[in-house]
Amino acid sequence: MTKVQKTNRSALPVDDLPRVTSGTGFGFLSGVRVVDLTTSVAGPYATMLLAEFGAEVIKVERSSGDDARHWGPPFLDGQALWFTAVNRNKKSVVLDLKSNNGRNDLEKLVASADVFVTNQPLDVQRKLGLDYESVKAMRDDIVFVSITGFGLNGARSGMTCYDLIAEGYSGIMDITGTADAPPQKIGAPAADMLAGQDAAMATLAVLCDRMRTGKGRLIDISLVESMTRFLSCRISSYLGSGEIPERSGGTDSVIAIYQAFETADLPITLGLGSDAIWRRFWETVGDVEFGQREEFASNAARRDHRSEIVAHIQSFLKAERRETWLERFARARIPAGPINRVDEVANDADLQERGMFYALQGENGAVQPQIGLGIQVDGAYSVARSLPPRLGEHTDAIIRELHGQEKPAVTEID
Repeated sequence: MTKVQKTNRSALPVDDLPRVTSGTGFGFLSGVRVVDLTTSVAGPYATMLLAEFGAEVIKVERSSGDDARHWGPPFLDGQALWFTAVNRNKKSVVLDLKSNNGRNDLEKLVASADVFVTNQPLDVQRKLGLDYESVKAMRDDIVFVSITGFGLNGARSGMTCYDLIAEGYSGIMDITGTADAPPQKIGAPAADMLAGQDAAMATLAVLCDRMRTGKGRLIDISLVESMTRFLSCRISSYLGSGEIPERSGGTDSVIAIYQAFETADLPITLGLGSDAIWRRFWETVGDVEFGQREEFASNAARRDHRSEIVAHIQSFLKAERRETWLERFARARIPAGPINRVDEVANDADLQERGMFYALQGENGAVQPQIGLGIQVDGAYSVARSLPPRLGEHTDAIIRELHGQEKPAVTEID
């Protein structure tokens, strides 16, 4: 990997990322074709994950494109950066599904595919003739993936939804933030990303099953349910105890000491999650006697005395700088770390070395920042095959392939 060459525009953080030219990536799903009719984040993230493992993803868009193409600023080289974050390795085809030609082309495309992904509510799927039964008629063994706010059945199935709405329904907002502040949304589209990951995981499982049985399946993913499952440990604790968790600024955990602390300069996180770590911590800070007190003998006992312990730890952590403490704790194998800003994360040398952040250069010389898969196989990380597509970039090539001959351009409408 090399550094990105500067252009005549103003310098940007992407210029300092390792440059990666498009490669072959993982090929585990080579030969699998996915027809993707989704927009925004959850669906595109699901299909990007499949593409990252080698699937051919054909992104079918209306003439105005995926909604996320317009989510900006910021833009880079005319592309919305929210869009480019979840759409690499895809081919963009613009079809007018209200025209006979466009509809026929879509049906041919589905007939050639293994997986079909949509994020429209069920009533819209039916209105468009793109619900499971209709798509199954185009290809009997299709793996049909629906990603909606509330699922395909139930009283809320017809309601529209965004990540924000799903976070509110799930309960995560009610326990995020401090007790004296309003509920807070997570600082990223968590429900979208979790639902997308669930959709990709379920698709992989069903594709494996189809290899044995030859049968397609209907996969029903709900943003609210994916986000709710994220709270499994909290909900399980409530169901078994009757205790309703409250906002506490991240200090209320089943682990007695598991929170942020101030140091002489910058805050750190600290997790004393076992008796062995508890002992090593007090040996490291030079206060073995405090750690050996009988009333602190177990995690449950330490929870009863949490406020006293936290106050004592905080009293001496403020005496040294963050890096001093982190170096000591790392040597003693005590879980601790910084609270990084986004710029600090993106410039983390270890994460860059493992392929987590890079600047992808396409065949046309364009460069876009990319966030890696975060998965290594046989010691290698996936290298993207292509930049996120321009709107309609692959329309002619795909249509010609479907028809096996030259074909006039498709008429488009919004």
